[in-house]
Amino acid sequence: MASLDTISRNLMLDSLREYAKRRLPYNLIRGLDEKNEFPEEILREMYKHDVLGVHLLMIPTEYGGVSGGTFDIYRVCEYLARIDLGIATGVFATFLGTDPLNQGGTEEQKEKWLRRIASQNLLVAYAATEPDAGSDLLNLRTRAEPVVKNAVVAGYNITGNKQWISNGGVADLYTVLAMAPGGPSWFLVERSMEGFSPNKHEDKHGIRLSNTAGLSLDNVYVPAENLIGMEEGKGLLQAQAVFGYTRVMVAAFGLGAGLEAMEQAIRYSQQRIQAGGPLSDKQGYTHKLIVPNYVRLEGARAYIEDVANRLDCGEHGLQTEGAIAKYGASEWGNKAADDAIQALGGYGYTRDFPVEKIKRDIKITCIYEGTSEVLQMTIYRGRWQEHLKTRGRYYLDMADKLDQVHAREPGAGAHAAVLALRALAAVMEECRVRKLTRHQHVTFKLGTLITAAETAAVFAAASAAQKYSETVRFDRQTLQAMSRIFAREAALTVSMEGLALVLGASDTAGTLADAVNIEAVQAEQKGLLADMDLVAAGLKQTFKAK
Repeated sequence: MASLDTISRNLMLDSLREYAKRRLPYNLIRGLDEKNEFPEEILREMYKHDVLGVHLLMIPTEYGGVSGGTFDIYRVCEYLARIDLGIATGVFATFLGTDPLNQGGTEEQKEKWLRRIASQNLLVAYAATEPDAGSDLLNLRTRAEPVVKNAVVAGYNITGNKQWISNGGVADLYTVLAMAPGGPSWFLVERSMEGFSPNKHEDKHGIRLSNTAGLSLDNVYVPAENLIGMEEGKGLLQAQAVFGYTRVMVAAFGLGAGLEAMEQAIRYSQQRIQAGGPLSDKQGYTHKLIVPNYVRLEGARAYIEDVANRLDCGEHGLQTEGAIAKYGASEWGNKAADDAIQALGGYGYTRDFPVEKIKRDIKITCIYEGTSEVLQMTIYRGRWQEHLKTRGRYYLDMADKLDQVHAREPGAGAHAAVLALRALAAVMEECRVRKLTRHQHVTFKLGTLITAAETAAVFAAASAAQKYSETVRFDRQTLQAMSRIFAREAALTVSMEGLALVLGASDTAGTLADAVNIEAVQAEQKGLLADMDLVAAGLKQTFKAK
């Protein structure tokens, strides 16, 4: 996938910041949230070429777009989430809605529809989810019946219902997944087509500035050329092919909203005086509510960027990696927002302060584009196959490579990450030998442990790099302290919870206690408090109260 250069990307982000400052003050966002009102005028304005043209990121230059890469899209999604996750979701819906075209459309279809989306600033929606099927795309009830004229399929009559569709009530164009005789297939449906009607705008817990509606399709006729790819049965492959980077987008939402909540709490802590001093100087505040959350989110950022860069370098799929990025960032972002409310005390619980709204909004990142439970299973399945294929060497080989990072940069947290990886390999092998993956709980838990260990490994490698990403806002000492904290927690989690998981499912763990090297993991905790002090000071310095 093509990418913008750093200057162009930063110019786009600067324009977005300026637009948000001018057009989206918090009082406006708060009022729209209270009224459950979708700001259609603002979203359409954001699509105008002379304003932001934000929808052009997903469209190749040959069709009138700007050919943004995964890294560019992640950066924009992160910042949109800092402004408002509802508005971010509206933009994301158009990104997502163009995916079937980008992935499976013929050259003629791309020329017609992508160019039209770009030039006419169309709002797009991605209509896959159904009331009964949910995330199970194989259980589609929406049907596409061929209409034959002169022995040739001239079009399709589509009948069915869709649920929880972002931009569902306001989009101009819909990519609709339906079951054709040849299998699941994507179709382009225009809002004006007879028999098509959106349902009511949902009254949601959060992201209330996004439009979410069901769709009703009653014998909606679409011409044959609206079958994406002009071949039936390719719908699931087209959807799965982009999970790697669409889940990176939602990971960026969890990251951006979680960090915004944390930074609100950090600035508040510098102004709030308790027992003779600011909360920012008190370990009971910083080391419980701030430092662990910020560290996890910086780990999530490192993993998101690793996946984004790999996709931009031409690697395909990365479905497991996309699932890890999204699962980690959304769960850790949700926890950060929850702790931000606690950090502000009674103020955090009121709607006068943004953290209450962020917490309501961010929960959706654990649900849409694959629930956390679906992702845990996806992660487990992907890495279980790797474990079997390599005869248990997958994480041991990863650990061996990370040993070299530790030798080169001993302060980057790689040693603790190695302990996490080796413990994970031992836990997975014990699960194989004892056939414990017949228990769904075990497979879900393995998804969580995999996420912790892999993120620790990627974070350690990133913090050891000679050249840092443009997104790093901390000095080398602070960033590496963050990585060490993350890796220690990952090693402790994988070893202790992995051992408990095996014991809980089989009553005995054999020599697993030795294999996960609990003694070494415990010894690795030395220096944790000093690192947390260092990170707390770094955050205070970076986010000085205005």
